[in-house]
Amino acid sequence: MSNNAEAFEHWIRTSFVQMNTALEELYFAQDDRSRVTGVGDSTKSALRDEGHTYVAALRAEGNTGEGFDSAFGVLGNVGMYLGALRRHELTNPAREERSPFPEASSLAVHCGASLGMAPRFATAHLTVHNRARVGLRKSFTSLKDESLFIDENTRGILSLQRAADALTAIVHLGVSSPAADVMLEAAKQSLGQVIQANGRLAASLDVERFFYCVRPYYKPYRVGRQEYRGANAGDFSGINELDLLLGLCRANDPYYGQLLVDKMLFMLPGDQVRLKECMTRRSLLDELLELLPGYAASEWFQRNARAFLEVCELFGRSAAQHHDELVKRFIEQPAAKLGEEQSQGLTASGPPLPVLLRSLEVLRDLRVAADRRDIATRHDDLARLRAALRRA
Repeated sequence: MSNNAEAFEHWIRTSFVQMNTALEELYFAQDDRSRVTGVGDSTKSALRDEGHTYVAALRAEGNTGEGFDSAFGVLGNVGMYLGALRRHELTNPAREERSPFPEASSLAVHCGASLGMAPRFATAHLTVHNRARVGLRKSFTSLKDESLFIDENTRGILSLQRAADALTAIVHLGVSSPAADVMLEAAKQSLGQVIQANGRLAASLDVERFFYCVRPYYKPYRVGRQEYRGANAGDFSGINELDLLLGLCRANDPYYGQLLVDKMLFMLPGDQVRLKECMTRRSLLDELLELLPGYAASEWFQRNARAFLEVCELFGRSAAQHHDELVKRFIEQPAAKLGEEQSQGLTASGPPLPVLLRSLEVLRDLRVAADRRDIATRHDDLARLRAALRRA
């Protein structure tokens, strides 16, 4: 990491956090917690100007690619800077045709293009590639609710990745392998940990603090002329590997295939490779269904099919929990209290909230294999598999 990159990193971890936290306390103390304009203007100006100094130095240096970690770190830092400017209404794509911060945009495009990623901060910057220094990882603020949100999301992502690794190993063993039980059990344990992480968020995250002080940093913003959607907790390959390997979602489904295309550049390059490879594989569900007519009575089929269905049940439970307990409680319900003007640009993904919620409901129902006739779920196929199992 160059001296300029390290100086920017230090600022992001110190003064940047302090200024954002001070502004959040000002906003949160108001009767109207959504009001940002005209509040804390001197602190906003300091954040903008101090950050610009580091960005300009890095842009002039022109050497941000000292290996993946350096370029990725700079991309995350300039992205967090732009995300904070968006949160504090120093930029807003709704009123601009291009970003008012050309130096930051140029630096972000340089780094993003060299990595093959969207030129903005991604989920990985704040979760699985968020390196802690003496126990403290990067964040926008020092608020305990943001720390809780980042840390539990990181635990959830790591657990989902581990479950995906386990199922990938079964691809190479074959779903009929006597040893597949080891990896199916590993997937079940990992998905149980996802459910636990979601549960801790639901129990401990303050709704108002999340909605007003954490969520706004994930809004879309412009880089140059292009508007990029906000970072999303699902921007990693593990969750989609599970979708595809379990067979609950299919890459040739127009809705789901478009979802994969839209998220690809928001993922780590290694994750992009993993997801593309996974899209070429046959699902474990389809393998089991092919074996069902001739081998349903076999001990190996009974054992592996039962464990597979348990994995599907846990994965569906985690998906329903995320949507019904987290999305509804922490986004949909507080958003319903806002006026029409305050609701503009609410979502990180860009579309109006009702449109986003309908899309998320479809994804939840694919993952739980809901009994719906308007979308192609695997409800009937899982029912066939369950019917073939002997009662314990």
